[in-house]
Amino acid sequence: MSEVNSTKLRKDADCIVKSAIEAVQPDAAVRRALEHKEFNGKIILVAIGKAAWQMAKAASDVLGKRIDNGVVVTKYDHVMGEIMNCTCYEAGHPVPDENSFMGTKAAIDAVTGLSKDDTVLFLISGGGSALFEKPYVSGDELQDITSQLLASGADIVEMNTIRKRLSAVKGGRFAKLCEPASVYAIVLSDILGDPLDMIASGPACPDTSTCKEAVAIAKKYHLKLSETAKELLTKETPKTLDNVETTINGSVRELCMAAANECRKLGYEPMILTDELCCQAKEAGSFLASIIRTHRNDGKKFAFIAGGETVVKLTGTGKGGRNQELALAATQGIAGLNACVFSVGSDGTDGPTDAAGGYVDGNTLERLKNKGINVTTVLSNNDAYHALKEVDGLIVTGPTGTNVNDVSVALIG
Repeated sequence: MSEVNSTKLRKDADCIVKSAIEAVQPDAAVRRALEHKEFNGKIILVAIGKAAWQMAKAASDVLGKRIDNGVVVTKYDHVMGEIMNCTCYEAGHPVPDENSFMGTKAAIDAVTGLSKDDTVLFLISGGGSALFEKPYVSGDELQDITSQLLASGADIVEMNTIRKRLSAVKGGRFAKLCEPASVYAIVLSDILGDPLDMIASGPACPDTSTCKEAVAIAKKYHLKLSETAKELLTKETPKTLDNVETTINGSVRELCMAAANECRKLGYEPMILTDELCCQAKEAGSFLASIIRTHRNDGKKFAFIAGGETVVKLTGTGKGGRNQELALAATQGIAGLNACVFSVGSDGTDGPTDAAGGYVDGNTLERLKNKGINVTTVLSNNDAYHALKEVDGLIVTGPTGTNVNDVSVALIG
């Protein structure tokens, strides 16, 4: 292969990230979902998740004063301005906090006492599990259980199966609180396969998970639970709802296709490997590096694309996110090659950091070594953020207004 062209590779990576995220913005999809929808009585807007503000703003642009009241609950620094007749709350993610509970209470108050002619316009995006919460256990215990699940390596379906049973609004319970009003739900999917009952823990969807599964997950990950929490895991969630209509817009498949289109424009031959990536972040990074090594002498510019959501098993006390860890894990495998690996969260935030993800290329390992940074040590301490920051390997987009999982790309220059 030719000498590593870090400048060109990084420029291409930034173009691909920008184009892919722009293609999955929720605005147009929300407008389409409302275009031919007729409402009779009051319209109460409730928007939850990382893309809540963007979705609510799009709905407000369409419906204007027809919205009688609205509550928006999103992540910190994700509110971009006022929305007519709506109150916006910024709250904790991935661990719920007092603002999560306050915003949720406001939403419950807004939908209380409605008639059967009224409609709750419910806009749902990823992150809603933490942001939209009224716990049956204490706030402290819920935060502790959430932290245990995050550190265990449990996937999102397993996490939500537990969280549904500890909540007054998850697993279809919010839709029950809206009765007798109807619920029109517009969903931005952030879970592989678009399982409605798992996106934001399914607050307006009948729950398909069972108590038996919840108990087994708690046992599998050795969760420390109070007697109250243990008892809640044995109480079943709603299995039928007759007041809900749902439409899904936006998914990780669209994100991958948009990335592939931009790769093609830049002269790469794209291949979407999967849009259901679901393994440990370090394994995904190593795998993409292996693919690069296999094709490095084929004489073509390739782009290998994987969408989904990896997990990080915490073994250290460092700072980072799954996308940063994925990228850093590819560093050793592509050292010296004219290639790069980058991975981003479509919402613009990766873990508890200000970065959307990470970027590495064939020069990254040498640059890290020159700064005395050992990749293996960094990965074992889950400290990808600080390592990548030292070599300009962080991808920072700021909040994007959308949330449809992650996209990881391996480019061969």
